[in-house]
Amino acid sequence: MNNKFDFIAELEYRTAKEGGRNTPAKSKYRPHLEFEFTKMLTSGHQFFIGTDIVNPGETVLAQIGMNGTSHCEGKLEVGTKFKFCEGSVIIGIGKITEILNKSLEKKKAST
Repeated sequence: MNNKFDFIAELEYRTAKEGGRNTPAKSKYRPHLEFEFTKMLTSGHQFFIGTDIVNPGETVLAQIGMNGTSHCEGKLEVGTKFKFCEGSVIIGIGKITEILNKSLEKKKAST
């Protein structure tokens, strides 16, 4: 298990009617992550903050530890959105609120 966290994100879980899960997700859930800037996928362990279970339709803050980070180096910033999925099913949408692994942080253009 990956105990190193790469970022914190707000996760919005879809309801079954929206095409998401039918059952709750437990902390340490590990769907794959999809970012718009790459076709590469990686698993992202979700460690929920303040709860152990999230029901479909709920929003939670989570620390995310990715299994592979090389395709994200220098490309993430606060506000970056991503999908988290089980196979081709989009379970929810995440939005980065804090970057913990600074190698992933998008470099700001100097003026």
